[in-house]
Amino acid sequence: MKNRIGVFSVILFIVASSCQKDPGSSPTYQTQVVAHRGAWKSAGVPENSIASLQQAIRLGCYASETDVQMASDSVLYLFHDTAVQGITLESAPGSQLSALKLSNGEALPTLQAYLAEALKQSRTRVILEIKGSRISKNRSLATARKTIELVKSLNARHLVDYCSFDYDVCKYMLVLDPAAKVAYLNGDQPPEQLALDKLSGMDYYFGNLVLKPSWIEEARQKKLTVGVWTVNDQMSMKWFLDQHVDFITTDEPELLLNLLK
Repeated sequence: MKNRIGVFSVILFIVASSCQKDPGSSPTYQTQVVAHRGAWKSAGVPENSIASLQQAIRLGCYASETDVQMASDSVLYLFHDTAVQGITLESAPGSQLSALKLSNGEALPTLQAYLAEALKQSRTRVILEIKGSRISKNRSLATARKTIELVKSLNARHLVDYCSFDYDVCKYMLVLDPAAKVAYLNGDQPPEQLALDKLSGMDYYFGNLVLKPSWIEEARQKKLTVGVWTVNDQMSMKWFLDQHVDFITTDEPELLLNLLK
């Protein structure tokens, strides 16, 4: 991983010399800070926990991103990996998963509990990444459907955006809620295709956009938002700030917020 980051740092240095924007001719953009799985790292709390959401809110992050998976009985939980404490999440019932405790003592959070906490305020948005099922495509689509149904039932649509690595899931969410903001994560679709399918934006791994910086301007011309993940070092943050991307997702929101001051 360190070698991979080092390679992209060198690429950033090379590309930066040919891709600098002219400040006098560029419109004004305000890059927004998205806390990756919440603001967990500096706070010493678990990823995707309600505590990480609370810290993102305290910091004033634009959004807190989190990972949504569906248990065997269709209860929605927040966790990144396929298994939690040795239990395969999508094969276990909610009664078993809700008994699990994170390292800070809080229960494995349900999406419902997470959204209830987010709705106590209106400044920090929630970005829900719909994780793909390892069981079937239908379960991936069902996770998306259950998520949107829950968001609507809690009257949280005004506070929630969506994303996924599964392009079919992205398109399906727009069928379920045409007004939803949905971004694609996988990096293999050009801006033109995202616009044709009426997605709101692309949110790609930072290396993809370092190698294809023209996609940033192409996306803007197509009226797509441009997000990048997961940017954790100052040099990369500064480069993407110079490119006026809309969102930077990071495990180091404090560092990025300081650069934006």
